[in-house]
Amino acid sequence: MNILDKIIDHKRKEVAERKSLYPAKLLEQSIYFESRGVSMCHYLRRPDLNGIIAEIKRQSPSEGMIHEYVDIEAISIGYMQAGASALSVLTDTTFFGGKNQDLTTARKYNFCPILRKDFTIDEYQIIEAKSIGADVILLIASCLSPEEVSTLARFARSLQLEVLLEVHNLAELQAMPLDEVDIVGVNNRNLDDFSVDITTSLQLAEHIPVEKVKISESGLHSALEVAQLKDAGYDGFLIGSHFMRHPHPEKACADFINALQSQKQTKTA
Repeated sequence: MNILDKIIDHKRKEVAERKSLYPAKLLEQSIYFESRGVSMCHYLRRPDLNGIIAEIKRQSPSEGMIHEYVDIEAISIGYMQAGASALSVLTDTTFFGGKNQDLTTARKYNFCPILRKDFTIDEYQIIEAKSIGADVILLIASCLSPEEVSTLARFARSLQLEVLLEVHNLAELQAMPLDEVDIVGVNNRNLDDFSVDITTSLQLAEHIPVEKVKISESGLHSALEVAQLKDAGYDGFLIGSHFMRHPHPEKACADFINALQSQKQTKTA
């Protein structure tokens, strides 16, 4: 059993408990059910931005504690002021130290696309995502069948949420119903040994339909890597640990985006 299997096993128990404590009908009374989401697809392809999806997370199974004392308001606002295209907020508590309130706080202070980064296995979690202010949900191919992806994606889109499908290899990509999702993300992390290699994204780029918004996730540390991925056709670049290891993640994000801008200016000069 790898770490993803352990997370999903725990998530099933967690979802069952939350259903009993917070019925779907209660969640549907949230003010966010009446609001239209902000399109991550649109923001990632805006020519005035760089496609950076800046992530907020306290810890991870592979790295342990990354940034214990997180000020969601300051970091989320700082990320957007730095020029990020979107936010990603971890809401899993047991393995990543996040909570739903983190996303709602980010939503309160920012008008931008927000991805709820969690392990979605049940329609209840999609209702929950909408109720806390998310614009995008994550479906992970490694822990869902093609039929489950199709069902969950259709349900999410019925609530005007966009769907990010995450894959780790070509077999997963080819097995999944891509027509049902809005964004395809390639995770560069090997779930068996936690190694990270952006070659995974480069190899899968040509196999993703050109009309799909494409993002690369995990292990991005430099403007050069992002430029290489952009040349390969990627629209978005999800960066979490690289920013969150910094005492002031928003400053690390600003420095990274400034490096991207400098590189772009040098390339066009």
